[in-house]
Amino acid sequence: MAKAKASPVSEVAKEMPEESISDRSDGRYVVVARRYRPRSFDQLVGQQHIGQALCNAIETGRVGHAYLFTGARGVGKTSTARIFAKALNDPSGPTSLPTGDSDVARAIDSGEDVDVLEIDGASNRGIDEIRSLRAGVGVRPSRSRYKIYIIDEVHMLTPAAFNALLKTLEEPPPHVKFIFCTTDPDKIPITVLSRCQRFDFAPVSTDSILGRLKEIVRAEGISADDEALRLIARRAEGSMRDSQSLLEQVMSFSDGKLTTDTVHAMLGTADDARLHEFVIALANRDPKQALYLVERASGEGIASGQLAEQLLGYFRDILVATVGCPAEMQRHANESLHDDLMSLGQNWGLQTVLAIVGILDQTLVRIRHSLHGRVLFESALIQICHLPDLQAVADLAATLAGGGAISQQLGNRVIDPSVVGQKKKADPTDSAPTGAAPWRSIDSTESSGASLARAGRPVPEKPSDTGQNPEDRSFSPRLEANQPHRQSAKPVEPTSYKREPVGASVGILPPSVRPTPSANPTGHEAGISGTPNAVNPPISARSRIQLMREIEQNPYVRKCQDLFGAEIVKIDPPQ
Repeated sequence: MAKAKASPVSEVAKEMPEESISDRSDGRYVVVARRYRPRSFDQLVGQQHIGQALCNAIETGRVGHAYLFTGARGVGKTSTARIFAKALNDPSGPTSLPTGDSDVARAIDSGEDVDVLEIDGASNRGIDEIRSLRAGVGVRPSRSRYKIYIIDEVHMLTPAAFNALLKTLEEPPPHVKFIFCTTDPDKIPITVLSRCQRFDFAPVSTDSILGRLKEIVRAEGISADDEALRLIARRAEGSMRDSQSLLEQVMSFSDGKLTTDTVHAMLGTADDARLHEFVIALANRDPKQALYLVERASGEGIASGQLAEQLLGYFRDILVATVGCPAEMQRHANESLHDDLMSLGQNWGLQTVLAIVGILDQTLVRIRHSLHGRVLFESALIQICHLPDLQAVADLAATLAGGGAISQQLGNRVIDPSVVGQKKKADPTDSAPTGAAPWRSIDSTESSGASLARAGRPVPEKPSDTGQNPEDRSFSPRLEANQPHRQSAKPVEPTSYKREPVGASVGILPPSVRPTPSANPTGHEAGISGTPNAVNPPISARSRIQLMREIEQNPYVRKCQDLFGAEIVKIDPPQ
């Protein structure tokens, strides 16, 4: 058996041979994706590992009887199967360097070879077609070394067809080889998978696609901007065939010069500047401007579904930048916008950006099944503009889960545990002696600096104390209704206050000042819930009312009440 040294599979696509540039001898036009199809292992783009493995199998004589090529559309599965068939049936013997000049090679490239049979699994999926295939397996090849069956979209075969193929697939005649190609290997029975050597084709990188597109435009004699070709490569999303089809479409539309404006006009997409303008409007919570941009884009021929899909990709890149990934990992926005995307993500907060991604994804699903795509898209934009600060809510939950306590914003005062439970002078408005709940002021950085700095938000300066006597402050009507033992008191008008924005302050008690439970709590000193235990240290009834008022005025608590429709039913002092 003649052998040739395996050729190294290069990382960069080799220039296409001269005969592949133009195949119009009979006057018929051949599309770009067919004319620039790879014809040897060293022309494979993005699948060098698979090409090298097949070359080594040929050189070492370890060629199996059944292969399964899996991967997304347009990544080179069928092209690799044809190259492998040419290598096995080359007139000079199985070789990793098949010649493209032989009659066998030309017939395989055109799909007309009598010994290399390409079958569409989607249209020949029944048991009758597989029985016909089994009948032809026993017939020896006409002029080549092997009879090779290439079944594309093999997952479309029926269960009965797979069962009829099993025995032949496990023990085929020595002159028969099977190559299966599929985009959905999960639908193939495990009994078939176990009889095949499986190769997974990865999506082709954007840079690799860009390199091949440059070769094509040079061969076609067309001038093209690198950024325009990069847009086409990004739009293909890893599919070499899709990129070539898009390139041909744009070349037909242009006048010999490919620019970014030409690409956007032909494909009906928005450029980075327009998408960034959309994102700025959403970040400013300006639904009027967002809807105006939709109207302008619609007037220029950009569909709402296409715009929503591009925005989803744009926010994906914002996520990538927000979590600290480099600009090279962006797939939809220009790498030069990396700093702007990072700034947007930090201002929004990671949780809010994740929520926006979810909204856009759900909107795209609904648009595909609706006749009113623009209405759904506009509704999604308005919903995004009115999203609450979800990152602040997440920071609040994390603070509370870590053992923190909420401090009162006006003065940042918390209960001093060193004197909790001490007796005070009896008050005529109380029905029983109560313990004092003295207050002390703490620095704002002690209560909120750590959590706010971690979230990337400004730490508020320490506000001055209002100077108001805590005994004169109003209390919650709900709490008053639950205190039948308390004698009537003069109603107090609620104290006016300025509501702080979300993210103002969350108090965290250090371990050294956390309250300790009383040894023998009795009466109202048993705590808020009325049960003496370590969780509820003793607090007087009057102090409970003041504490309830302080907590109800906390901006974080109010924000949670507004967001979730919650109400305060019980207060447990911090442990």
